[in-house]
Parts: sequence; C-alpha cells; structure tokens
Amino acid sequence: MPRYPFEVKRALAHVLLGGALVTGVAVVAFLLGRADAPAAAASGVELRATPGVITAIHEIARLETTEFHVEKVVEINDSQSRLWGLVQAKDALLLVAAGDVVAGVDLAKVRNEDVRVDLPSRSVRVRLPAPQIVASTLDERATHVYARSTDVLAARNEALEGDARRAAEEQMRKAALDAGILDRARTSADRGLRALLQSLGYDDIELDWADRG
Repeated sequence: MPRYPFEVKRALAHVLLGGALVTGVAVVAFLLGRADAPAAAASGVELRATPGVITAIHEIARLETTEFHVEKVVEINDSQSRLWGLVQAKDALLLVAAGDVVAGVDLAKVRNEDVRVDLPSRSVRVRLPAPQIVASTLDERATHVYARSTDVLAARNEALEGDARRAAEEQMRKAALDAGILDRARTSADRGLRALLQSLGYDDIELDWADRG
C-alpha cells in the first residue's frame, strides 16, 4: 500500500520573482522610457508620488511571491442514527489531498498618498499592504479518494467528498500560514519592489508595511 505524507512539504517554497520579475522590471522601465525618473531640482520639497512611480507599481498589480506545496490526508465521517437511535451507522471517506498555496502582496491597493518622492535626493517611500494568501488550489491529478466505506444501514452521502475537499483546502492554508508563508512573501516582495524602484532611478528606498505600523 502506498504511503502518503500527512505533514506540510516545504519542498516547494520558491520565489516566483526571480527571472520573471527581473524581466517585468525591464519591460516596465522600457515602456516608461525612464521619463519619470528623478531629476535634479532646485529645492528639497517632499512631493507626492509621481505618475511614473505609481504606474510602475500598479503595472505588477499583484506580486505572487511565494508558493508552498502541501499534502494532507483528510478523514471525514457522516454518523447516522438508525432503528430509533439503537444503531449508529456511518458513511466514511479518506481523502488524500495535494495542492499549492500562494501568498503575495496586492499592489493595486497602493494609493497615491502611500508613495512619497523626494526628487533632489532621489528617494522614495512606499507604504505597502500586508502580504496575504492570494490562492490555494488542489492538484486534481494528485487528489483522490483513498478509501470509502458505507455501513449497511447508512445512506451514502454524496456531498461527503466535496466537504472533504473543502476541509483539505482550508487545512492547507492553515499549514502554509503556520509554516511562515506570509513572512517569505514579504521578503520576496521587498526584494522585487526595490529592484523595480532602483530601475526607475531611485537610490534611497524605504518600504513600510501597513500591518507593521
């Protein structure tokens, strides 16, 4: 009989910002023509975000920065009372589930007032929304019912597998959170945004997070 792991597999906690984000940064910088990059100015007045900065940030829209692969085994039972409560019949199912949980930062939530630019010093400060789980999906090829048993007096509950799948997805999300997926997403997003802003000509970059004051 095959063995199925019950715990979180951290084997796939890779950063999706690698080559894809570097390429995206280059494309954004090219499209903007670096026209909005900081230029010399006569005064040190702090300014709100220039259109170029906020456009470049929204160009990414959502940084899906970290992905965990998770495997779970879910057992679910439907207990049914029969013969005036004298017999407890059971419909049971064992589901082997595997899937991916992705965390990232929704940059569409960044407003103009969240970005401050000081042109003479070539500095920019951006306040970012907290990282969050943006997707959790079951791998249909790897997820399957491993065992199903229905007592003689029990009625087969056709909704049982669906309930088990929903429970598996919820447990996958919880397992990923417990394993620190949001912290990994924050680190990846920080690195990717700094690369983007540097490509736009900013040298002094400060990133603040909404959930950290």
